Amino acid sequence: MSTSRTALIIGASRGLGLGLVQRLHEDGWNVIATVRDTSKPGALGEVPGVRIEALEMNDTRQLDSLKQRLQGEVLDLVFVNAGVIGPLPQDLETVQTQDIGELFMTNAVAPIRVARRLVGLIREGTGVLAFMSSALGSVAIPAGNEVCLYKASKAALNSMINTFVVESQRPDLCVLAMHPGWVRTDMGGEDADIDVLTSTGGMLAQIKAHRGQGGLRYINYKGDALTW
Repeated sequence: MSTSRTALIIGASRGLGLGLVQRLHEDGWNVIATVRDTSKPGALGEVPGVRIEALEMNDTRQLDSLKQRLQGEVLDLVFVNAGVIGPLPQDLETVQTQDIGELFMTNAVAPIRVARRLVGLIREGTGVLAFMSSALGSVAIPAGNEVCLYKASKAALNSMINTFVVESQRPDLCVLAMHPGWVRTDMGGEDADIDVLTSTGGMLAQIKAHRGQGGLRYINYKGDALTW
């Protein structure tokens, strides 16, 4: 992979976002990565050559500012990774309206706001726009009742990605809704099936395999198609 390729990772301070940055760096990409507070980049600051930008994804003013700072860039990959698990326990009888609003804003609405602002910077023909979805976002999968609100927020994300693809009128653009697997992260927990290296290495392989193939796909980190 040529070092002329540039990726933007939204939400890269830890976990899967950080892992994606590390895999991309190892593969020779130029990487731009966002965190909420650039004064506290954590392990991201240890990855050589990464351009770190500040972004609170739910703040439209910050989204507009990031778009302005990126003017002139040609992006081969935009990966919207940022997301939250939501309030715990996910009890429909006790959950607060504000908590539901924040969950759906972060997991379903804000990622599309990012995409709308940055889609014009994605390279024509071979560019990839990826969203961190989840197999739990499939309405055909009955699992995940203990995180029913998170599950619903990812189903909402999948629906909004579909709408965005129709609105964007970019038939050349490869759009991926990606399930990373059940990964040992702060969100996934210690009992998860795979580690960050396995997940992010697999997702990068799928990004490279699908670039140049326009259209929307819902896949996991191994490339298996998922049911919407």
